Amino acid sequence: MKGWLEHRFELKNHGSDWRREWTAGMTSFFTAAYIIVVNPLILQDAGIPIHAGTVATVTVSVLGCLLMAFWANAPIILIPGMGVNAFFSHTLVQSLGLDWKEGLAAVTLSGILFLVAATTPLGRKWAQAVPPSLQNGITAGIGLFLTFIGLQKAEWIRPDADTFIALGDFSRPVAWITLVGLVVTMLLYARRTTGSLLIGIAVTAGLSLAVGVTGEAASAPNVTAWGGVVGQLHIPWLSVAFWAAVGSMTMIVVFENIGLLNGMLPSPEQFPRAYQATAVSTVASGMLGTSPVIASAESASGIAAGGRIGLTSLVTAIGFGLSLMILPVIGAIPPHAAAPVLIVIGALMMQSVQRIPFSDFSEGFPAFLIIACIPLTSSIADGLALGFIAYPLVKGAMGQRRQVSPWVYLIAGLFLVHMVAGSLIH
Repeated sequence: MKGWLEHRFELKNHGSDWRREWTAGMTSFFTAAYIIVVNPLILQDAGIPIHAGTVATVTVSVLGCLLMAFWANAPIILIPGMGVNAFFSHTLVQSLGLDWKEGLAAVTLSGILFLVAATTPLGRKWAQAVPPSLQNGITAGIGLFLTFIGLQKAEWIRPDADTFIALGDFSRPVAWITLVGLVVTMLLYARRTTGSLLIGIAVTAGLSLAVGVTGEAASAPNVTAWGGVVGQLHIPWLSVAFWAAVGSMTMIVVFENIGLLNGMLPSPEQFPRAYQATAVSTVASGMLGTSPVIASAESASGIAAGGRIGLTSLVTAIGFGLSLMILPVIGAIPPHAAAPVLIVIGALMMQSVQRIPFSDFSEGFPAFLIIACIPLTSSIADGLALGFIAYPLVKGAMGQRRQVSPWVYLIAGLFLVHMVAGSLIH
């Protein structure tokens, strides 16, 4: 088995080894494990029973990671996306008035459209049309977004009625425990210690448990409840709201995944199959009873830990598969245990700003919008939209229309339609 896996994943050709990939896979899993607890709570707002949502979340995460491992051989993990799950529950169901069965049908149909784009030259042309300045802006924007999430989890920042964001309360145990965890993670990573990110998670979680700070312990899921949501799709053929939901969801999953994969894949050659694996998993999401999966930004933690190939995703899939049996333990790990890793990864991803030619306003300004707006809107799709719309506008204003690919004009137009439609939906 070991020899077959070494051959299947081409370990030597990618300059990797078992220990590095195992560490990377476990780092990705523990960084993203919160989704097992959080996603079912959001799906519950749409009417999906929490036990069914838990099993659906784990099942589609295992499937997505296995597809990414064996089809794309890429160190990317696929899990239900934060943001898009809220869009599913709060916009599609609560605002548009769809029921959860119609919402799942919208997810499946958007996945099918996504799959068409991913398996035809269309998807490849879209990905190749992204200017290098925007690609680097996407990487930096995602990094800043991860840092923003990490700071929230660490309770170093808090909402404020006057300034929107303010410094958190450092007298609280979560804040100083995370500070210790960050120092340990930072020092270990700087010294190139193997497994530094995973050790950082373990140290932060251990200190938290030692002082009685735990997560919300989850009960063992009722697997039979899942049977009530699998394949429960209903298409209201004559509903304008339903088809508007399908269009909006398609825009989100297609372009958010383009941005994420472009920003995180260590090798561009892995993109086509990684894109296809994500599309297939999106189709499966609706059929299995959950909101769409995305190429998770938390994949960056595994890549930073040394993950280069699909073996990282395979290890993460095994972690998710085993999680159903130890769900109460997973639920007890506090969310802030991942905060030090997210902050460090954010700093590493911000290095891409060095490759953005800010001296050229037509390249630097759209990239800057992406970097700023992804964290400030808490939406990768919205940040991409603003950057892509600005790119041809600024180029045109500076008399450089011919430097813009027709595909960029098309993407910008689609994003504009998406933003207008989204405002009408809300």
